[in-house]
Amino acid sequence: MSYVALRFDVVAEDGDAWSDALLQAGALSVDAADPRAGTDDESPVFDERVDGERRWWPISRLTALLAAGADAATLVQHAARFAGRTVPAFETTELADQDWVRATQAQFQPIRIDDDLWIVPTWCEPPFGSAVNITLDPGIAFGTGAHPSTRLCLAWLHHTVVPGRSVLDYGCGSGILAIAAAKLGAHPVTGVDIDPQAVSSSTANGRQNAVDATFVGVDALPAAAKFDLVVANILANPLRVLAPALSQRTAADGSIALAGILVAQAADVAAAYAPWFDIGVWRIEDDWALLAGRRRGHAAGTGP
Repeated sequence: MSYVALRFDVVAEDGDAWSDALLQAGALSVDAADPRAGTDDESPVFDERVDGERRWWPISRLTALLAAGADAATLVQHAARFAGRTVPAFETTELADQDWVRATQAQFQPIRIDDDLWIVPTWCEPPFGSAVNITLDPGIAFGTGAHPSTRLCLAWLHHTVVPGRSVLDYGCGSGILAIAAAKLGAHPVTGVDIDPQAVSSSTANGRQNAVDATFVGVDALPAAAKFDLVVANILANPLRVLAPALSQRTAADGSIALAGILVAQAADVAAAYAPWFDIGVWRIEDDWALLAGRRRGHAAGTGP
């Protein structure tokens, strides 16, 4: 079966209306992307919702997937009526049928974190059998090792983990960081997430890697539990909000690593943790920074 890709650009305030209208008009799926990606005018936008609303690029390129033989012009007219907008200029491209599973798998190859630390999809052979190889397939939970923030966290764990030290992976996503910590000798290792799907995916990935790690919902973490190492690869805004909670999860003289932070956001996030930690930028990759800090025994006015 072949498909038709229908593309046009919309301004940010029209993104939700058009994407919903295209699906209502009969599109099989709708994808949004930055048409300026890869240029000096690229606008980084991430899933940090503002007042509960999804953020869009200033100009977003929508790509609607249509079944072969669909009348693209009629579908756009219907969508425009549903959205209450005028019909835009658009283009269509025919997509030949292919083995989509193989095409998707071909995009994901082993990822080198260090010479002796790799992320390896199940359909690939490890480049080095003697390395620490984390078996992980791309899935719906966040974190496969491809993003700079995840690689920074893995590198920090590789540099920091000492066998027998406890680790908390806060916002575990796919479980990749907890799995890496366990393979590097940390114990006990716990991953938590607010998303039940992430907990389920992490548990399955941990089982696939035969590691001793526990994955639970945030509310299931014992109130008094503290850890030698805490790593949180989330985003800048939630990390700022979580500063008091994560500080209480870090043992005295323990270490913390925070990622999902753009370089421009690093100072603000560091300031949120400064009452409890001696903290600063550990490493930068592309435009992303990892903050690392050591927990002071006590901080004035903040409690133990």
